[in-house]
Amino acid sequence: MSLRDFLERFRPAGTPGASATGVPADRMAERAAELEPALARLTDVQQQVARIRAAAEETAEALRRNAEQEAEHLLANAWEQAPEVRRQAAEPLLREARQEADALRAAADRTASAIRERARERMPHLVDLAVADAMRLASGTVKEP
Repeated sequence: MSLRDFLERFRPAGTPGASATGVPADRMAERAAELEPALARLTDVQQQVARIRAAAEETAEALRRNAEQEAEHLLANAWEQAPEVRRQAAEPLLREARQEADALRAAADRTASAIRERARERMPHLVDLAVADAMRLASGTVKEP
């Protein structure tokens, strides 16, 4: 009990003037009587809040577990589908590369064919020159440059 509460007990119970006999008012008891029902209801509310909070924490934990399981499932599916997705992503590039390789091969075949044709055309003349050089060497009439 505080000093103020103690001194409050000795205040006159009535108005100044004629003395009246009476018991000093117990303000603490009055306050307790006034606040007790409200505090009792608050205790009930606090217990209800604790129950609600515990239920919410359980629900949140269950949601976290479910989300974690779903994330693991999604990740497993993604890893499973990754090779097919990569193949599909690479398919247009591979098709383009094959077309380019085919075009390069066709151009190389045309160039090689043109070189063979030119060689067939020039071969008789080159053979004639080689034979003429060989005959000159054999006959001993070599011109020096």
